[in-house]
Amino acid sequence: MRVLVIGSGAREHAFCLALKADPSVTEIHVAPGNAGTAHVARNHAVDVADPAGVADLAAQLAADLVVVGPEVPLVLGAADAIRAKGIACFGPSAQAAQIEGSKSFAKEVMAEAGVRTARSEVVDSTARLDAALDRFGPIWVVKDDRLAAGKGVVVTEDRAEAREHAVELLERGHPVLLESYLDGPEVSLFCLVNGDQVVPLLPAQDFKRAYDGDAGPNTGGMGAYTPLPWLPQALVDQIVAEVVRPVAVELQQRGCPYSGLLYAGLAIGREGPAVVEFNCRFGDPETQPVLALLRTPLGQLLRSVADGTLLETTELEWEPGYAVGVVLAAEHYPAKPRLGDTITGAVGTGLVLAGVDEKDGALVSAGGRVLTAVGIGPDIDAARAQAYARIEQVHLPGGHYRTDIALAAARGEVVIP
Repeated sequence: MRVLVIGSGAREHAFCLALKADPSVTEIHVAPGNAGTAHVARNHAVDVADPAGVADLAAQLAADLVVVGPEVPLVLGAADAIRAKGIACFGPSAQAAQIEGSKSFAKEVMAEAGVRTARSEVVDSTARLDAALDRFGPIWVVKDDRLAAGKGVVVTEDRAEAREHAVELLERGHPVLLESYLDGPEVSLFCLVNGDQVVPLLPAQDFKRAYDGDAGPNTGGMGAYTPLPWLPQALVDQIVAEVVRPVAVELQQRGCPYSGLLYAGLAIGREGPAVVEFNCRFGDPETQPVLALLRTPLGQLLRSVADGTLLETTELEWEPGYAVGVVLAAEHYPAKPRLGDTITGAVGTGLVLAGVDEKDGALVSAGGRVLTAVGIGPDIDAARAQAYARIEQVHLPGGHYRTDIALAAARGEVVIP
């Protein structure tokens, strides 16, 4: 099977590493890829925001399967363009991808499906903003209603900060979504979805804030671990039954059946699971540790979704134990990162590259989140130890990473209210 992966981040490098281990996969191509994917696949130039260009490349390569990683090409219709050429594609249609592309659309779908989520209000003008802010708090959640690469959200107890972020979004012409704050630990549950069929992967938890102790601004994610020792299997089953499947059924009834990976981000509070957000693709950085434990051949699994042959009875095989991923970020990230610095020690087992280019035979930083170090072990402490040993061998001037990824879980301090 000849597979084309679309994207250039750590998620796509993780795909390539897993696909390389699948005996059914004979060729791996990536567009545009990064310095990491170049060592396990063939990189190709493409504009991921050009659905026709992506589909043309898939046809030129005679791809048997295209796996679209990022949300932008999915929302713009890359999967539709690929399927129009008769090529199997893992990823939802543009219409179904609005579950991430428009937060107000997601809220509407959840309301019809009877799914618990935060109370919300869309504000489209500064004239209505202050009155709307008064209806929320004492913790304000302010979101960009459009795609924001994981960085369009502010969660704050400071009303002035919430207002400033909302005004900035509105002045850029972006509607603002205000939400009530959901308490309880957060869970990321990836589910393979084909129509109304749902197969969950291992639940994970990611860390959005830039610094230890959940301090600093929101980022695209500074690390993650899986599975979650504090989350009973019964709650995973409940999330599938009460959240993911009802949304899949609702999308099917709307004439835009979902095919691909549906990511449910949830808070597990006193009243049970409530949705924080949906994504229309594998999330980064959770993908790296989740795929590190997957034994089921990834290419065959994704092809079954693309072909419509996924069965809810599909039994996935997993490595025993835990996986922890720690993100190394460039100096100043998540503000404007410093780029072009030489990276050493970034090649080896468990190092998944993202914002990395190769220049004159050396690796250099080319993005805010540079790489993820993944560790595996029989318990969280062992997985953490391996992940941090791996990230400590990497040197990037000004680079920074959190030292507390999965630490609370290892100490047994994560509890459901």
